[in-house]
This record gives sequence, structure tokens and C-alpha cells, in this order.
Amino acid sequence: MKYNFDEIVPRKHTDCLKYDNVMEIFGTEEVIPMWIADMDFKTPSFIVDAIRKRMQHEVLGYTYCCSRWKPAIQSWVSRHYGWEVQPEEIGFVGGIVPAISFALQCFTNAGDKVLVQPPVYHPYHHVTHDLERTLVTSPLKLVNGQFEIDFEDFEEKIKGCRMFLLCNPHNPGGRVWTKEELARMCRICAENDVLVISDEIHCDMALKGYKHTPFVMSCEEAKERCITFMAASKTFNIAGLKSSYHIIQNEELRNRYHEFLRKSELDTAHVFATGPVATAYNEGDEWLEQMLEYVEANINFMENYLKENMPKMGMIRPQASYLVFLDARGLGLPHDRLVEFFIREAKVGMNDGAMFGEGGSGFMRMNLGCPRSILVKALEQIKGAYDKIC
Repeated sequence: MKYNFDEIVPRKHTDCLKYDNVMEIFGTEEVIPMWIADMDFKTPSFIVDAIRKRMQHEVLGYTYCCSRWKPAIQSWVSRHYGWEVQPEEIGFVGGIVPAISFALQCFTNAGDKVLVQPPVYHPYHHVTHDLERTLVTSPLKLVNGQFEIDFEDFEEKIKGCRMFLLCNPHNPGGRVWTKEELARMCRICAENDVLVISDEIHCDMALKGYKHTPFVMSCEEAKERCITFMAASKTFNIAGLKSSYHIIQNEELRNRYHEFLRKSELDTAHVFATGPVATAYNEGDEWLEQMLEYVEANINFMENYLKENMPKMGMIRPQASYLVFLDARGLGLPHDRLVEFFIREAKVGMNDGAMFGEGGSGFMRMNLGCPRSILVKALEQIKGAYDKIC
């Protein structure tokens, strides 16, 4: 490999949320942090070099989206997904969760119903509740080790909803929704006049044998009722840049959302928000390919380790991303006790599966975007705790 993903990069005392906030999150410093969704790999050198080059100018004044940014996005989604978008259909926004919040405020009112599919990325629940919208849930079904959509329930629950928050690919389960599944959801939403917010932040991380389909490419009606949010943040480990974008192909929706952002100056980019992203998309294909190969090897290692050493635990094998939903239901522990087991006895800090909503109890979300040695140490600690109770 050209890139070294085995390198240990010390992250403590760098104002790093993942490492420097463990006491607040877990109540102890004695855990291996494998929770929040950023990677322990170095941000690629070509991105760091782009930031360094901009710093050499030594004037950090007011700025706007660089001229390379939209063409880089257009090229990326075209060659990776066959999706042809126009420059005017792309807009900047500083983070996907804020972007979803802005969409809720722009297109819904207090009390309006918003559908989600738990277990799913927990900010969907929080931002909907905080904005006083009514959360409607259509839980996913776990079938043969993968999450599936309960279409009968989905079709019933979507009635009367104004918006559907879709996680595509799914987090925490790692499902890459098929074009057929997306098209079926699209048709149901069209029949019920529901706006779809498609969060595709993990789209670039489909693993071997899987192909991401943007929601808008699933059926003819999709582009007329969808706002797509994407970012390079998960792909290239640059979440700290707070840079994401929306693609809206329906002109009426686009104008309305743009105007909402413009009124509060929410559409402006900081000095490092767009240039490094353009560089990532223009130069990052080889790095991404090698990173995904390494992550998949981590997933394979963990899957085999569990089978050989901890048969009462399993995992939902992700089809995309470095996040694994660890299935610990076989331990037979109440969920609160299970969480304590991993923190206090195994000393591995993961996301509590229950935070993702219905269907998450008995699971923990584990971040495998790390050097193999860190994963091995974490699994050995879990096994040590496992052996004492099994």
C-alpha cells in the first residue's frame, strides 16, 4: 500500500472529541475510544498540503467557495455514481446535522410529522424533537443478519407525514440500500406527497461487492421531492472542517432552501471549507480505495475473532463504512448492564446501541476506522471480560 494505515497517531490533548472527551462520555479515562465516527488514520497528505498552501498566504480574510469546489463535486458524483448535476444545483452548508435542522425549519412547521427508520443515526431523533416536530418511527427488521425495510409498516406510517429522513447508506447498520428498495420508498413518498431528506454522508464508503445509489437516481419522481446531503468528511477524515453540501434538482425546492439559508447567512463557507474538499475529490481516489481495503480487512478480522473467541456475540457485517453494529444480545445481560460491561470490564468505549432507537438494545456501535493494533487490543480486552461471564 502507498498509504500507512497501521501508523498510530497520538490524538490525546489535541482538543479531540473522540479521545479528550471520554471522561464526560464514559465516566472514565480507562477506555479505548471506539465511538464517534471519525477515523484514527491521518488525514491524507494531499489535503493537509492544500491547507498548508493556503496558510502560506498568511491572510485569512473573508472568503467564499473556491472556483474548484463545484466542478470537483460534479466530477466526483459523476464518475462514482453516474450522477450528472449542474453547478447551480449544489450549495454549501456547514455540516449535515445542521443542514437537516435547516430543512426541517424551512419545509415543516411545529407539530408536523417526520418519519425515521430506527435504529438510525440518533441526531435525527434529537433535532426533530428539539424543533417540536412529531417523530414517527417505522422500525427496520433484522433479517438474516441485515436490516431490511418493513414496507407494509412504512407505507402505513408515512401517511400524514411531511418529511422522511433517510439514512443512505444506513448508520449504524451499514446497509447499502438497493436501487429497488429506494425506488419503492420513493414511489410511496410520491403517493403521499412527502419530502425526502437523503443523508448520504457514508456514500463513498461502500465496501467490496456493493454500490451506492443516490436516492434521486432510484426513480423518475425522486429528483422532484428530494434534498440530498453529502460531504467528504467521513470519506477523507476531515469532519473538523465542518464542510458539507446539498444537491437539489427541483428548482422550487432549491430556491426555497437557498433563500432560507441566505436570510441567516448560513450558506457561507470558512476559509478551509471548500479548497481542501476540492483537492480531496480531485486527488483522493487511490487513498479511498486503499483505506476501504484496510477497513474491510479490519471487519474480516473482527468477524473471525468473534466466531473463534466469543461465539455468544456477533455483528451486523456492514456493507458500507467502518462502523460495526456489535450484537451482544447473546450475553443475556439487561441493556444497562451490557453498557456497563463494555465500559467498566472490557474498557472499550463504544456507542450505546439504544441511542439509535427501537431495535438498538443489545447492540453497541463500534468504530473500526483505526490501526489493526488498536482493534486487536480492544477485542482482547472484550474477550478478557467475556471469559469471566461466559
